[in-house]
Amino acid sequence: MAASLNTIYKFAVPGAVLASFISNSIYDVKGGTRAVIFNRYSGVQEEVVNEGTHFLVPWLQKAIMFDVRTKPRTIGTTTGSKDLQMVSLTLRVLHRPEVQALPKIYQNLGPDYDERVLPSIGNEVLKAIVAQFDAAELITQREAVSNRIRTDLLKRAKEFNIALEDVSITHMTFGKEFTKAVEQKQIAQQDAERARFIVERAEQERQANVIRAEGEAESAETISKAIAKAGDGLIQIRKIEAAKEIAHTLAGNPNVAYLPGGGKGTSLLMNVGRP
Repeated sequence: MAASLNTIYKFAVPGAVLASFISNSIYDVKGGTRAVIFNRYSGVQEEVVNEGTHFLVPWLQKAIMFDVRTKPRTIGTTTGSKDLQMVSLTLRVLHRPEVQALPKIYQNLGPDYDERVLPSIGNEVLKAIVAQFDAAELITQREAVSNRIRTDLLKRAKEFNIALEDVSITHMTFGKEFTKAVEQKQIAQQDAERARFIVERAEQERQANVIRAEGEAESAETISKAIAKAGDGLIQIRKIEAAKEIAHTLAGNPNVAYLPGGGKGTSLLMNVGRP
């Protein structure tokens, strides 16, 4: 019995050591990640390990995992513009590491490379670009400012083997004094537009009155010429038309039973104006 226990113990300890060795020799590289191998004697190996299950030598080698998927990061800074106005900017950056440069990134920066690099170069580029524009230009030329920031930041990030997928300004605010000045300018512009509209409307009304007066004058002149040409005949026609209208109105009135004649057989108002 004792011999059996000794035999089991004799093989159990090496078996446990072997199982532990095998377990520590296997590691998995998950999707969206890559591994860099650190060797205690030769240092960081240049080869980048892709996704899958791999082997290494326990204690002698160590696998360092890197997330190579695109990740967002927000960078904020407050700096002065060309005309000494304080500007607060917030930048949104989508970044990822260059896969082939992961060993160099690990050697120079470590696994938290983005924490070390992006805030620093982001503030550097933002301060340099904003200082080249006036506060008003930052508003009116926002797209140009964003493009300048994107171009310079791409160059700086490339020096650290970091790829930027997108760079955009998400927030921009100015000091209280400049904001108040902009509001007052907008109010003044609105007042000027309102005054211009009133002046234009008055001018249009004046032109309409002139045209109306000219039309009435031409109408009166035309009527005068027609009367002068037609003589007494036109006046008689007007009298007949007026008499017809008055007769039609009185005929519809139930209180009027008789329409008196104007004498000598003439109808109502036929003799109006006669001597």
